[in-house]
Amino acid sequence: MNGGGRSEESEKVYLEKSRKIIGVILLVSLVAIGFLKPVKEFVQLPRQITVFETQQTTIEASLPVHPAGQKASEAFSIQQSGNNLIIDGKHSGEAELVYDFAGFPVKRTNVKVLPDLKVLPGGQSIGVKLNTMGVLVVGHHQIKTAEGKKSPGEIAGVQVGDIIKKINGKKIEEMSDVTPFIQNSGKTGEPLKLLIARDAKEFETTLYPLKDTNDHAYRIGLYIRDSAAGIGTMTFYDPASKKYGALGHVISDMDTKKPIVVDDGQVMRSTVTSIEKGTNGNPGEKLARFSSDHEVIGDITKNTPFGIFGNMKEDMGGGLMNTPLPVALSNEVKKGPAQILTVVDNDKVEAFDVKVVSTIPQKFPATKGMVIKITDPRLLNKTGGIVQGMSGSPIIQNGKLIGAVTHVFVNDPTSGYGVHIEWMLNEAGIDLYHAKKQAS
Repeated sequence: MNGGGRSEESEKVYLEKSRKIIGVILLVSLVAIGFLKPVKEFVQLPRQITVFETQQTTIEASLPVHPAGQKASEAFSIQQSGNNLIIDGKHSGEAELVYDFAGFPVKRTNVKVLPDLKVLPGGQSIGVKLNTMGVLVVGHHQIKTAEGKKSPGEIAGVQVGDIIKKINGKKIEEMSDVTPFIQNSGKTGEPLKLLIARDAKEFETTLYPLKDTNDHAYRIGLYIRDSAAGIGTMTFYDPASKKYGALGHVISDMDTKKPIVVDDGQVMRSTVTSIEKGTNGNPGEKLARFSSDHEVIGDITKNTPFGIFGNMKEDMGGGLMNTPLPVALSNEVKKGPAQILTVVDNDKVEAFDVKVVSTIPQKFPATKGMVIKITDPRLLNKTGGIVQGMSGSPIIQNGKLIGAVTHVFVNDPTSGYGVHIEWMLNEAGIDLYHAKKQAS
């Protein structure tokens, strides 16, 4: 009995060890298969590819492939070169590619061919003036009253960054609109009914102006501003729609650090007068002045995380390139050499060498889509790298407009972020998917 028991126990141990060994072999085999090039390639085949008319894109694919039907043949053509598959856009539309293995279809890829779109790259230095929607509260002011120092605005719950849109039901557009209401309140003793915009919400509050014992004038105890001005760089201009995009990032108020809610604004030409060179921990800056005639060449309708946008009266001219360039989607941007167009002296747009250090193919709008590094010795000597006022400088790679410079790394002025151009085009109201329809 005991001997039989021991034999049965040994058999169980043997079977258990065998299962473990077989399991390990299977696991190793699966992992090894995953490293086989054909398997890796199959897994990495994209489910969707986007290409513009008259342009092409390349993916790694050694499997036999064919367009799925007549619709696909009309939208695009394909050619295989070694392990690469080259897809040429022919006519806007949407169709499929089919990959074969041993004569059987094993995978499909959706191909979108977008209408051809070309825009003029910018690089010009521009002057920008933004008019806020109402008046912006940028600080509190303590008034000397008979009962001590007080701020009527602070007592009323008004915060820095708030926008005063109406007083007593009347629309407020500029700072001079506020004074008559304060003076009338001082005479009648009636409070001010304020309509405040804060963080995309609106509410009403009551403010009682107080008399300043120094000059006996009534005051609201708030510092306010109705406009902001600065310089930046034009990114692109679309001759078909006259829309433009610039800066590549939102304009925030210098005191509140909050994005300026735009009522309207103007774009003017500007001239770079000098450069404050950037160093580690101290970003540099372009110093510029508005053109002497202050001619308004465009309006500003939007101030967003992707830049400022609006319409130009006409092509502002002065660019390095007079022929529109095709644009690149985020998935087309590659690591490697590129150029930026910008002004560092007077109003002359020049091209400077940069390197795309990293790029993220983005399916949804997002800032900071790529990291670039200035490699041009001449620009490094002149500016130390990316400086304030360079934001919006277009980035060109392989003959396509791929994005715009947005931010500098404080601790490394030679490097900074860029935004993909497709998101700026979207913000400008240029629909990539209906570009041809819009142009007509």
